[in-house]
Amino acid sequence: MNRGIDGLHPYPFEKLARLFADIDPGENSVIPLTIGEPQHEPPSAVIQLLKDRAQDVAKYPATAGSPELRAVIAQWLERRFTLPCIDPDNQVLPLNGTREGLFALAQAVVTYGKPGAVISPNPFYQIYEGAALLAGTQPVWVNCAEDTHFLPDFDAITSEQWQACELLYICTPGNPAGAVMPRGALQKLIQLAEEHDFLIASDECYSEIYPDEAAPPPGLLQAAADLGYHDYRHCLCFHSLSKRSNLPGMRSGFVAGDARWIERFRRYRTYHGCAMPPHHQLASEWAWADECHVIENRARYREKFAAVSPILADVMTVPSPEAGFYLWPETPIDDETFAQQMLERAAVKVLPGRYLARDTALGNPGENRVRLALVAELTHCVEAAERIAHAVNQGW
Repeated sequence: MNRGIDGLHPYPFEKLARLFADIDPGENSVIPLTIGEPQHEPPSAVIQLLKDRAQDVAKYPATAGSPELRAVIAQWLERRFTLPCIDPDNQVLPLNGTREGLFALAQAVVTYGKPGAVISPNPFYQIYEGAALLAGTQPVWVNCAEDTHFLPDFDAITSEQWQACELLYICTPGNPAGAVMPRGALQKLIQLAEEHDFLIASDECYSEIYPDEAAPPPGLLQAAADLGYHDYRHCLCFHSLSKRSNLPGMRSGFVAGDARWIERFRRYRTYHGCAMPPHHQLASEWAWADECHVIENRARYREKFAAVSPILADVMTVPSPEAGFYLWPETPIDDETFAQQMLERAAVKVLPGRYLARDTALGNPGENRVRLALVAELTHCVEAAERIAHAVNQGW
């Protein structure tokens, strides 16, 4: 057995199930704010395309995806990030969601057994850690704390650690705090990658949920192009339709950037067996080409943040996220106990922050915070916030 399997932590929701096992929420219906699974309606055009072209499952899909899908993705990247050019044949690869791609990339990149080969933010999307462990290395954690505005403290990484690195995961906008890495910070990482020869995997799956239509978050390829790196060397970005288009069950995303690594990763995935079903590819073409449904989606999240944040701010310290659909408030008591109390007293499920992070010499940056996913309908999010505020006001 791969020794990395023994090192895998239980997924946060397994820990949560154990934490809540003996708690009775009473007669109120439970409102879950734990899982970042969008609850808004998916675009009707996508649903219709999936129905109309379901017969395409009789065909084997190509690992590289259809030329039409790659072309639509390249055009979207050029529009969204004002890129000079994306080659759809060599710089784009469709994925079955970013989760699949972010995990598999480490298996294709990392030298098995090499110490310090992966650097990851902390807190983090759990796939980064699992990918590193199963690629035979223990990730190096970079804390994202309040004193660095919830961005990774890359100044804490030594030159020796950068030299050992083969793969750097970043998440911008971040999960869970919603912090956006400025273009200058991204460019500094690109220059470090050039100096130390490592690959940057930028998880940008929350990039299309942001408060100001005139100020979308920058992306890694955008930062590279501004440096004059039009080959996007050392850079791969990952995007998904799960959050952008409310299509988490369709498992559709892509990776784009450095053509050298796209080709190597494509070869790996040929053996991995992860080609996207043909009718999903066709539906994805529509979703990447249409922006109207995405603008409407952002407006709905804006409305929820505007309604929920003031309610919680009366009883907790709630930083305003720069993007994404999470809140990352500080808890007045231990985060695990707070989560238990909210379920028992308010019938609201929240996720303890420590479950999304690991202990370091500087502590666990998720402790005494909880993640709230504002993915439910507006009325449910508001009711959940009111219940939390009432429970907190009652004291402990």
